[in-house]
Amino acid sequence: MKILSCTVVLALGAGICLQAAAQGSATSFPAKPVRIIVPFAPGGGIDVLTRALGPRLTARWGQPIVVENKPGAGSLIGTQYVAQSPADGYTLLATVNQTMVGNRYLYKKLPYDPDKSFDPITLMVQADQLVVAHVGFPANTLREAVEIARAKPGTVNYGSFGNGSQPHLLFSLVNEREKVDLTHIPYNGITPNLTALAAGDVQLGTGSAAVVAPFVASGKVKPLAVAGDSVIAQYPRVSTTSQQGLPYAKISIWYGLFAPAGTPAEVLNEIRAAVQAALADPEFAQQQVVSKGLAVVAGDGKQLREAIAREVESTAVMVKAAGVVAE
Repeated sequence: MKILSCTVVLALGAGICLQAAAQGSATSFPAKPVRIIVPFAPGGGIDVLTRALGPRLTARWGQPIVVENKPGAGSLIGTQYVAQSPADGYTLLATVNQTMVGNRYLYKKLPYDPDKSFDPITLMVQADQLVVAHVGFPANTLREAVEIARAKPGTVNYGSFGNGSQPHLLFSLVNEREKVDLTHIPYNGITPNLTALAAGDVQLGTGSAAVVAPFVASGKVKPLAVAGDSVIAQYPRVSTTSQQGLPYAKISIWYGLFAPAGTPAEVLNEIRAAVQAALADPEFAQQQVVSKGLAVVAGDGKQLREAIAREVESTAVMVKAAGVVAE
């Protein structure tokens, strides 16, 4: 029988100990409370979903989940905060596509790099947006609205929540492709925008199914089209822009979860698995996602990075059509 030397035995023992320590560090996450920063004011869709996920993550990890709102400057403040936080998985960013896509076209200099400052964890949910109109506007589809604008130039207007916002980009592209002149009326936020639409101050606008639902229920706003390829369950009779012959007119919203760049892969994997498990629960998905006009994606980091890349490309076309200049 061959006897190993003391040196070999010690080396093997050290290796086993190091391996055990590495495994222990991976499986021990989290060992303290996890903070999830939402770079918007409380009450928005991403805030509501993140807070709903909190108890599910706590049940899995046995650690408190602290959801903290850091709004301001178009999500720049909260996003910069996470970008500068330690890459250990204990400070995460829950945000929407505006942060990683739209902001790069609105600001000459961002306090974070949307492509390099973060490790994408999971694309949680997404949804195509609705094109909506004041109930008194004679069109019942976006195609009909375009024909009215063509027949009566300068008489049809639309509201947005600021230069470079999704409705501004969408309708600017419609203007360019259809050779019409829809007039832009910007507001300071989506709620003032839709309130003006309900009052008849503007004729057209956009919003997610959940956001526009109260305005539609009031009888003051009606949906004209789904700005995507799939019909929305809440509005099964509303056709898509593709079906209406405007296949380029697409805008959507997604909610993603990110960590500071350099976060260990095993930590990212654990966070992703925990969020995916919550979203896979049928009751949770129905209450927190589907009922709000969203669809569960629960994708991985690669899928989220690819979604950003695709949207950066399509948004560039819209930005050019809108003539948006970074400030």
